[in-house]
Amino acid sequence: MRLAYQYVVLRCVPRPDREEFLNVGVVLHCQGADFLDASWSVDPGRLRVVQPDLDTDQVCEALAFVDAVCRGDERAGEAARQSLGQRFGFLKAPRSTVLQPGPVHGGMTADPARQLEHLRERLVG
Repeated sequence: MRLAYQYVVLRCVPRPDREEFLNVGVVLHCQGADFLDASWSVDPGRLRVVQPDLDTDQVCEALAFVDAVCRGDERAGEAARQSLGQRFGFLKAPRSTVLQPGPVHGGMTADPARQLEHLRERLVG
């Protein structure tokens, strides 16, 4: 059985005024499977090409917060206490100058976890 899903690509945008970014992660929500998760990968060398003095630890901390929201971890605060759909809504809304979600896309899958990893490999590397 194939289920509808939505996803956003997470972008590291060190300098929004230059409109340069690198994809660093993906968040996927599949309501039919009660699934919300993120997968990410940070290559400090690639990020430093865009912004040499970028604090890559800050980027990883922001991505760890996204993980916590997906898992409903209490350390993520109020956002983590919401339903999966509301958490996805929180994560797909622009929140930071360094880590920003791209547009929402969708598709169909029989395995949301596998689809998430496929998207991360394809869109982040």
